[in-house]
Amino acid sequence: MKDISISTEYIALGQFLKLADCISTGGEAKFFLQETAVVINGEPDNRRGRKLYDGDQVEVEGCGKFRVVRR
Repeated sequence: MKDISISTEYIALGQFLKLADCISTGGEAKFFLQETAVVINGEPDNRRGRKLYDGDQVEVEGCGKFRVVRR
């Protein structure tokens, strides 16, 4: 599991995918989420605006498992 560091209270799923190197630009998020399974804290979710907080665990099909860490 790879830690993704944020400096704010939360991060949107679309921005998170870019930080995690699953997509190269934020504009790809909508289409990426339509075609790729994403599980947040054990529940499927595909909303690019979904807020992720410190401690949330995200599993992205074909990209890996990640944990949000606030620094």
